[in-house]
Amino acid sequence: MKPIFLLELICLQSNLKSINGLDSIQLIINGDKYNIMKKYTLQKNPFVVPTTDGKLIEEHHGLASTNNPNVSIAHMIAPPGWSEPFQTPEFDEYTYIISGKKQFIVENETIILEAGQSIKIEKNTRVQYSNPFEIACEYIAICTPAFDFNKVHREEE
Repeated sequence: MKPIFLLELICLQSNLKSINGLDSIQLIINGDKYNIMKKYTLQKNPFVVPTTDGKLIEEHHGLASTNNPNVSIAHMIAPPGWSEPFQTPEFDEYTYIISGKKQFIVENETIILEAGQSIKIEKNTRVQYSNPFEIACEYIAICTPAFDFNKVHREEE
């Protein structure tokens, strides 16, 4: 009997891959319940954060998109002339520049990153992000724990 059960389970698992939109499936065999869950989360529709400054923010994983408090991963495009106020976030932030340039003022030191470069800003560090350049800057931002508006601590301009 055991080999038949394993064969049925293997067949069902292979069929699970072709069922779109399901994160898990429950089997009931002789009254016993078995849960089969996917081991990944595919993000096809990131949460687009509403902004008033022309910046595009597409959160693929994080609090707003997947309710994950541990990490946020966002694709961003900062238009020419864009800037944010200084802030002192309660999370580490990693930035990887895809194209263009981005300016960071980290504890009064100005750093300019270009395509292919990255930086990690430690939590509880005073920082300002901007794009004072003539072309848009496309980049990926990763925050650990996840970005949280209540923990970014932006200063008044």
